[in-house]
Amino acid sequence: MKEDKQIQEAAAAAAGMSVRSARNWQEGPLPSETKRPRSWRTRLDPFAGVWASELLPLLEADAGGVLEAQTLIEVLEERHPGEFASGQVRTLQRRVRDWRALHGPHQEVYFPQVHRPGHQASVDFTHATELGVTIRGAAFVHLLFQFVACFSGWTWVSVAFGETFEALVAGLQGALWALGGVVEEVRSDNLSAATHELKHSGGRSLTQRFRAVLDHYGLRSSRIRPGESHENGVVEKAHDLTKRALVQAFVLRGSSDFDSVEHYLAFVREVVDRKRNRAAGEKLELERKHLRALPPAPIPSYTTYSSMVRRWSTIRVSNRAYSVPSRLIGHMVDVRQHADVVEVFYKGKLIETMSRLRGEAEARIDYRHVIWSLVRKPAAFASYKYREELFPTLTFRRAYDALREVRGDRADVEYLRILHLAASTMEARVEQVLTELLRQGRSVDYASVRAIASPEQSTVPQVVIPQPDLHIYDGLLVQGGAR
Repeated sequence: MKEDKQIQEAAAAAAGMSVRSARNWQEGPLPSETKRPRSWRTRLDPFAGVWASELLPLLEADAGGVLEAQTLIEVLEERHPGEFASGQVRTLQRRVRDWRALHGPHQEVYFPQVHRPGHQASVDFTHATELGVTIRGAAFVHLLFQFVACFSGWTWVSVAFGETFEALVAGLQGALWALGGVVEEVRSDNLSAATHELKHSGGRSLTQRFRAVLDHYGLRSSRIRPGESHENGVVEKAHDLTKRALVQAFVLRGSSDFDSVEHYLAFVREVVDRKRNRAAGEKLELERKHLRALPPAPIPSYTTYSSMVRRWSTIRVSNRAYSVPSRLIGHMVDVRQHADVVEVFYKGKLIETMSRLRGEAEARIDYRHVIWSLVRKPAAFASYKYREELFPTLTFRRAYDALREVRGDRADVEYLRILHLAASTMEARVEQVLTELLRQGRSVDYASVRAIASPEQSTVPQVVIPQPDLHIYDGLLVQGGAR
């Protein structure tokens, strides 16, 4: 008995209670067994007078279940001034939630899927500008393309600048070759890069170009219904996970600024590999055993065009204008439009590489292509269709505005000569001079800029010294010997 008492005291001490409480727990019911659920209110219901007469009819008429408690509070405040306040919204939220659980409309049910190894992958684009990434201090407007193997969760990421056909093909092919095999089916939403609208029957169908890409890899395509993003939930969830992982990684890195797009992409892929792909482990190994073999080589992920260089020294690519060197006017050139750049070839030789236009931009004019003619026709500048393209940086625009204030219409001539100087020498040096002149409040004109940016080199006179005639010295020696 003494021994039982010692054990009981030790147990009570270990549990942090008195021996008496321990004895009651051992002999009587546990406290949780004596607790009865509370069915009464501890305070008056502020909505008792309006629930059945005013709120319930609104909730019953809301077949979609979209009315929020905050909206109902606002209705009550309008109908009964001074009786209700926004501080009561939490109470109403709980009451609305409980009513909908018992009497509300049916909610959509989601059905978890069982994925087979090697069967399906999901692809999609997501806006990533919200991550706050900068490239050398400049905001980086971009998207991320993601390919997710549904069984293993293996993820491939690439940077895109629009939901274009070229970006889709580059991302899809990059993922398949990195994965080392081909899944049976690729699932996506109704991307305009891969589908087109059926005018007569309605709906959307795969474009011939994208169908050719799928045929090259022996891939099937499945698409979700418009507006039903949850049907592509694997990649939609991946977007959320990837963005959250990147935000955390930026904090640990101490910055979201990168030296180049390539450095940023390498960082993104390292984060995805560490956070997502390493966890795939055995499932990824099993998935790869069920993949089909890759074709002998990938297909080009660019679109080719042939374009005549017009007398404006421009070509049209996807209904957008790009300038090219004026010496090509009247010649046919070949164009390769990639996801991020446009390449121009003449007779198989690469002539120009320029960034692809994005968003709503309609033209990319390089002033170096046209300034040689424009400086001889300055009157054309005022009404030039692509006039705004001839301000390569904000500094040049500020310099032009300063010229307008002083020179009026004569500013066009002065500015074009400054632009010609930038094309003839170094744009960076001319911009540096303009920045300094504007900072000092000095006159901005061609002569001032040229004097600093490209001063004339003083000419060194060439002195011609004739070859000395040594016979004269021989004669002197002879004369000296005669004496």
